[in-house]
Amino acid sequence: MSKSRREFLITSSIALLGAASAPHSHAQNPTDLPPGAPPAFGTAPAVGPEVSAATFAEAEKLVRVELTEKDRAQAAQNWRNSMAALYERRTGPRKMALDASVVPWSQVNPVLPGHKAGPERDRFVRTNTDPGPLPANDADIAFAPVGQLSRWIQARKLTSERLTNIYLARLERFDPKLHCVVTLTRELALTQAKKADQEIAAGKYRGPLHGIPWGTKDLLDTAGIPTTYGAEPYKDRVPTRDAAVVKRLHDAGAVLVAKLSLGALALNDIWFGGQTMNPWLLEEGSSGSSAGPGAATAAALVAFSIGSETEGSIVSPSVRCGVTGLRPTYGRVPRTGAMTLCWSLDKLGPMTRSVEDAMLVLHAISGPDPGDLGSVSSRLDFDSQASVKGLRVGYFPGWMNEAPATEVDRGALRQIERLGMTPVEVALPDWPYGSLNAILFAESAAAFEDLTLNHKVDDLKVQTPDAWPNTFRQSRFISAVDFVQADRMRRSVAVEMDRLLSQVDLLLVPALRDEMLTISNFTGHPSVTLRAGFVEVSQARSDWAPDPSRPLPKFSPPRRVPHGVTLVGRLFDEGTIASAGLALERALKVASERPPGF
Repeated sequence: MSKSRREFLITSSIALLGAASAPHSHAQNPTDLPPGAPPAFGTAPAVGPEVSAATFAEAEKLVRVELTEKDRAQAAQNWRNSMAALYERRTGPRKMALDASVVPWSQVNPVLPGHKAGPERDRFVRTNTDPGPLPANDADIAFAPVGQLSRWIQARKLTSERLTNIYLARLERFDPKLHCVVTLTRELALTQAKKADQEIAAGKYRGPLHGIPWGTKDLLDTAGIPTTYGAEPYKDRVPTRDAAVVKRLHDAGAVLVAKLSLGALALNDIWFGGQTMNPWLLEEGSSGSSAGPGAATAAALVAFSIGSETEGSIVSPSVRCGVTGLRPTYGRVPRTGAMTLCWSLDKLGPMTRSVEDAMLVLHAISGPDPGDLGSVSSRLDFDSQASVKGLRVGYFPGWMNEAPATEVDRGALRQIERLGMTPVEVALPDWPYGSLNAILFAESAAAFEDLTLNHKVDDLKVQTPDAWPNTFRQSRFISAVDFVQADRMRRSVAVEMDRLLSQVDLLLVPALRDEMLTISNFTGHPSVTLRAGFVEVSQARSDWAPDPSRPLPKFSPPRRVPHGVTLVGRLFDEGTIASAGLALERALKVASERPPGF
């Protein structure tokens, strides 16, 4: 006599308490059940390799749970009938390939219920000052900010073709020292520059980026030009379409001169061409993963560049190389045509030599694109002459008095008060924010699953324990339950950040404070990192875990290098952090110093 579903589950559960060596339960046959009986879990045909209680005892060490002997026995007896089939998408027989364009069904919305995204108005007011006479020296022209270059081009004191040739020459001259160029786009650049000059001469001026040479981190697709992700398996990859940001900059009349290096698959500063070096200290890497944009912008090999950040990849090279890095609100800038590392975390943003330059670029690349489901409509309210008096600037007292904070950070906080802004002590709960990285590791491992399973990650130059190959493999063992719990924690953290930023207008934080790098990236808040002074270092810095077999160079006397601070703003309120950053930049007067030898 056939059993009801309830009777089946009860008796099956009792039977499964037996030893792991006991026979597996039979598959549920619908013909044995009365009409209307639904299917039950744990009754599928057995698939996959045999497992035992000992298998679970060992696996417990990976996910840090503890089962009893009876728990392990039951799980092992039923695994092949219940859980093993969940991997059919990957293991077959009905394998299903997932195209790289397919994004997760669940989407991140950084705007909490009941809140609006960003400012009420669209406004962009750039500085309207006389750029002064055109310098006679090419290096002085190259180091000029975008705002100044654009005024010279608009007034036809400088042609785009001449400026492009200046940057192309510098790229060729200095790349052997910096290793920051993956592909020089000379032919395209000269074609675009000539077109820009013709349009400007005919009275068709497209705006402040018209005729301005730029470079992009080599994870943005460029039609007919290699886009390599800095990784050996993709060295010969040539896309057929431009990424949305590339297209927007082409439409703005900007001139693409180079595809710039990134740490392989967007990690740190080592790629298949070597290690990208810091122009301020050639004995150390430029930091990553926006390594090439950081180095090339600092050394004035480009007027500006586009970087990307998942968790620190704009901020860190901006600090190391002494440039301005603007990480936009998640969703403001579309990622269509960009390499995916983490769907719910990746952001594209400008890297420049001044705060206003970063806003000029952000203005050109903002706005939704149908190819990026995470992109949204947003407004940008920025006035380069806006007063900052009265702005409430939150800071964490403890963070300011311990590493990685320096006297530069504390000096910037004092300068905030001198500028008429009000420092406000703030705090966040003492939570394990690093647990959020379960999401980063799981998403990145999913993005490059094929590369991992086909052992193509074995071709990457770096195979240390802290490099992607090992991390991708380890991430296969992150618990799905813990992934969901991390996602729930993410919402709790977002609520806390919303509470915090309801008390102040922005935050000033040590740029490399791990907690805030993690928090603000997972909540999607924008940041601007700018040079605020200089520090002395007696040893080269590295993004990589310490390796006793490869000690880092030491310096005596210590070397002087730039150091930056980070301003974190409310969602879609880049205008406020840019205004505060501009005020700091003007008051501190350290942004214009150049790396020696460049």
